[in-house]
Amino acid sequence: MRPARIIISGGGTGGHIFPAISIANALKRMEPGCEILFVGAAGRMEMEKVPAAGYKIIGLNISGIQRGSITKNLSLPFKLMGSIRKALQLIADFKPDVVVGVGGYASGPILFAASVKKIPYLIQEQNSYAGMTNKWLGKNAAKVCVAFDGMEQFFPAANLLKTGNPVRKDVVDILNKHYAGAELLKLDPLKKTILVTGGSLGAGTLNKSIEKHILEILDADVQLIWQTGKSYYKGIVERLGLDFHPNVRILEFLNKMDLAYAAADVIVSRAGAGTIAELCLIKKPVILVPSPNVAEDHQTKNAMALVKNNAALLIADRSAEDTLVTEALNLLNDKERSKMYAENIGKMALPDADDSIAKQVMLLAGKEGKN
Repeated sequence: MRPARIIISGGGTGGHIFPAISIANALKRMEPGCEILFVGAAGRMEMEKVPAAGYKIIGLNISGIQRGSITKNLSLPFKLMGSIRKALQLIADFKPDVVVGVGGYASGPILFAASVKKIPYLIQEQNSYAGMTNKWLGKNAAKVCVAFDGMEQFFPAANLLKTGNPVRKDVVDILNKHYAGAELLKLDPLKKTILVTGGSLGAGTLNKSIEKHILEILDADVQLIWQTGKSYYKGIVERLGLDFHPNVRILEFLNKMDLAYAAADVIVSRAGAGTIAELCLIKKPVILVPSPNVAEDHQTKNAMALVKNNAALLIADRSAEDTLVTEALNLLNDKERSKMYAENIGKMALPDADDSIAKQVMLLAGKEGKN
C-alpha cells in the first residue's frame, strides 16, 4: 500500500503556520513515509517558514478582503478564480488522500477544490468563533477539529471533535526553568516580573500602555520583559534607550519564549487562538487584551471563553492605555486571584492536539494512525 499523501493548506500568520507544521510533524511521526505538500498564499510568511521546517510549499495568488478599501478588493474575484483553477490542478497532480485546512485565506480554494474532486477534507478551526470560509466549507468537511466548546453553532455536531490547538512543544516546556529564564534575561529571579508580548509584529496598544505607565512599574520595583515586536522596537528604543532601567528588558523578539514564560509571574498578551493554547499549558495568571483588528472580533470571543471559566482577566483594547498597568500590578499582588487564574487556565489545556488531529487525518486517508 502506498504511503499517505496529504495536502495541508492555510497560513498568513504564525498563528496558522505553526499549528500546521505541528500537524505535519505529528503525521511524520505516525507514518515517516507519508508525503506532505503545503499550499499557502504567495508572498506570505508561510512561503519562508514551511521550507525552513523541511516541507515543500506551493503558493496561490490569493489575498484576503481589505477592509475599508474598495479598489484593493476589485481584483479579488479574479485572484479567487485563478487560485481555484490552480488548486484543482494541484489536486489532480498530487492526488492527495486527504486535505487539511488550518485557516487563513489560502485554505479556501484548496478545500473547495477537494470538495469538487470528492477528496475528504478536515478543517482545523482554531478560534471560538468560526471564520466565514470555514463556516461555508465546514458543512461538507469529513471532520472539524476545534479548540473551544459550543462550536456546533457553526458546524454539524456529528463531525466535530474537540482536540485543542497544536502548540510548539519547545515553547511550553517551562518546568524548572524560572532561574534559567531570569539568568538569560539578566533579571533578579526573586523579584516579581511581568511579561508583555504582542507577537512577532507587536501590538501598538500594549506598547503604548506600557510606555505611558512604565514609571509606575518601576516604582513598584517590578521587573518587565517587554517584547515590542518588529514594527515598534526601533521607535521605543530611540525614545527610552536600550538600557532604560535594570528592571526592564526591551526586546524586538523573544527567541527563547519558554524562558520568558518561565521567568514571568504575570503574562500580558493578545488573544490569538495559538497564544491561548500556549498559555493554557503555561498555567500562569494572564491578562488578555484582544486585538480589535481581526475578522469577526474573534480574539474577544477567544478571550471570553477563558473569562467565563475564571481563567483569565480581559481588558478591552480601548481602555488598556489607562487601566492595563494598574490591573497588572494589582494582579501581581493578589496571590489568591493569581492562583485561581493559573489553576483554571491549566484546566483548559489540551496538550496533545497535534497527535489527535494527525490521527484523524490518517483515518480519513485510510490509515490507522498509530499513537
